[in-house]
Amino acid sequence: MPDQTPRPLPRSIDETLTLLTEGDYVADRALATVLYLSLTMQRPLFLEGEAGVGKTEIAKVLSTALGRRLIRLQCYEGLDVSSAVYEWNYAAQMIEIRMEEAAGSADRKTMERNVFSERHLIRRPVLEAISGEAGAAPVFLIDELDRTDEAFEAFLLEVLSDYQVTIPELGTVKAAEPPIVIITTNRTREIHDALKRRCLYHWVDYPDAARELEIVSRKVPDASARLSGEVVAYVQRLRQMDLFKVPGVAESIDWATALTELDRLALDPQTISDTLGVLLKYQDDIARLGEGESARLLEEVRSELATAD
Repeated sequence: MPDQTPRPLPRSIDETLTLLTEGDYVADRALATVLYLSLTMQRPLFLEGEAGVGKTEIAKVLSTALGRRLIRLQCYEGLDVSSAVYEWNYAAQMIEIRMEEAAGSADRKTMERNVFSERHLIRRPVLEAISGEAGAAPVFLIDELDRTDEAFEAFLLEVLSDYQVTIPELGTVKAAEPPIVIITTNRTREIHDALKRRCLYHWVDYPDAARELEIVSRKVPDASARLSGEVVAYVQRLRQMDLFKVPGVAESIDWATALTELDRLALDPQTISDTLGVLLKYQDDIARLGEGESARLLEEVRSELATAD
């Protein structure tokens, strides 16, 4: 279980970069800069980019490195306040009412106070995130915001403005200290400018070959140096093709892991063909990368790596 003792926030961009590196997250200085500013200014960080480039991982690394609890709100179509903020435990409330009636307690105000008490409140991620103690505010990950509708987005705008939620039966809950908010989106739809203005923004792009090789080497240390190099070079080539969904960094890591499990020390056409389902997730893309195309790409990769050596 990770250490949940809160640690001080980084005091510089370099410390932020070190914090990410120690968490096995290979970041460039631009990301470290905007993350440092987000932490210092207590502003949400809005991360946009393709699926699988490592946006969600940033929140996980922050949580571990800073010793803060990670609270994740996984967004989806139809997400509403009862699922995101709070709801009442209706079954427990009904039992409370029956017990009050059986005991002969007919005082309406007392019954309401007992029924709508903290012990019957089910806290969802938003309420949990603003209930943290000062000095130990959690990392609040709002993941894939673009999957929700505009109504929930508008509600979230209000929450991020004041970091408070009003529960009619109990009153207003206000954060003692704003949580560290990380918002991610895969850009399947545009997020309203009003919400973006509340945040600092960063586009998380696919890494270049050198940075991706460092990522794969860190995440799959058992992979041979040759295999890691060929995997990264091959994936970099695939991203230049007109595929329905090019592989992200997550797929590169999965592929290197799978090949290591198969005791492969290097790529070969048959192994590529057998394991493409780890790398590509659409049949049209797999079909396009037939045996002939796979072999051609592999030859290009080997030629490129040989020239580099």
